[in-house]
Amino acid sequence: MKIAPHSKLVFIGDSITDCERARPVGEGLFGALGKGYVSLVEGLLYAIHPASALRVVNMGTSGHTVLDLKARWQTDVLNLKPDWLVIMIGVNDVWRQFDLPRQTEIHVSPEVYAKTLDELVTQTKSKVKGLVLMSPFYIEPNPADAMRARMDEYGAIVKKTAAKHDALFIDTQAAFNAALQHMHANAIAWDRVHPNNIGHAILARAFLNAVGIAM
Repeated sequence: MKIAPHSKLVFIGDSITDCERARPVGEGLFGALGKGYVSLVEGLLYAIHPASALRVVNMGTSGHTVLDLKARWQTDVLNLKPDWLVIMIGVNDVWRQFDLPRQTEIHVSPEVYAKTLDELVTQTKSKVKGLVLMSPFYIEPNPADAMRARMDEYGAIVKKTAAKHDALFIDTQAAFNAALQHMHANAIAWDRVHPNNIGHAILARAFLNAVGIAM
């Protein structure tokens, strides 16, 4: 496993990460990590590597874009002093362009998305031991679908940013594409964005594989 014992992992993102996590900091007992992939990651890490005594914190916030992450970066990332930081953001950056097409003032263009993500990674990489960038996704098998094509564009930005900064990159779209070979999108997410337990297990597995735990 790439993560050293006693490391502190902070996950930050939008509703897919949030999943009803505790406030102000998603850590501790009674479902504090929420009901999604972050909780599954913690459970599997503890089950597979109990001696590592890893610490997992969920700082996802529903509805957020990369600009919202920038606004809370100091309090929700830097002040927590993570050893490893996991970022998954971009779904709302794309989605608002489709469900609220006339509210252009809240849209996040690819250029702004790329610039902001790069700024956050640049600001943080020297302060952590490990950095993981997870692509946004749209659980739609047709790559020609307008929102899927746009999401792939933002996923490519994440991949390029990860390569630039020598961060681990997780292609979540590819992970979902593999599952979509065998089941309909509705079996994974009712709106093709918010995963059910199957979808969150796919995300958790992709993360664990990326950090060196074969699942």
